Amino acid sequence: QVQLVESGGGLVQSGGSLTLSCAPSGSMAGISVMGWYRQAPGTQRELVATITSGGRTNYPGSVKGRFTISRDNAKNTVHLHMNSLSPEDTAVYYCRADTFSRVYWGQGTQVTVSS
Repeated sequence: QVQLVESGGGLVQSGGSLTLSCAPSGSMAGISVMGWYRQAPGTQRELVATITSGGRTNYPGSVKGRFTISRDNAKNTVHLHMNSLSPEDTAVYYCRADTFSRVYWGQGTQVTVSS
């Protein structure tokens, strides 16, 4: 079973930067949209960023201007570059890939921002 594998999470001080990466563990054809979501304790999972195969990106206002999503279509990898992190960004970050047949989710990677 092919899975999405995230990496790059960890502990960072407020104002710092972190880059998350996500790649499938095997072959995954027909990916249209890739994205990142996050979930803090006691809250619902929320959108962080998405990117289409054509490079069109989408961000909510809470991260726009601070986070940048990028993608390598040849490798089916997606990255999330996070700047000016604040404690409010603390959450488990999940990678997502939408294909023609189904949606894949990663296991999540913890990002903790200390004040």
